[in-house]
Amino acid sequence: VEGATLEERLAALVKRSPVMLFMKGTPNTPKCGFSRTIVGILQEQGVEFGTFDILSDEEVRQGLKKFSNWPTYPQLYAKGELIGGLDVVKELLETGEFKAELEG
Repeated sequence: VEGATLEERLAALVKRSPVMLFMKGTPNTPKCGFSRTIVGILQEQGVEFGTFDILSDEEVRQGLKKFSNWPTYPQLYAKGELIGGLDVVKELLETGEFKAELEG
């Protein structure tokens, strides 16, 4: 969004899709193992999700860490709320709470 502050851009980005993944690379060409793994999990679970390649925008990459208070990538959001990273997603899968968490 032209002329928007970084915070406004981030707030809009996390809501761009009901489920949003901020990752290194793209689903077809992930740039790290953690991003590749989380994409695989989302696809296996049949989750439709949008993505943002944090390597394409250093301002977003650094800003989102502060915005979410989460220092690492990938970061998964549902309905604009941070779910967490790969460890959290794996934990939610193990406890059977993953789908419920995405649906809010």
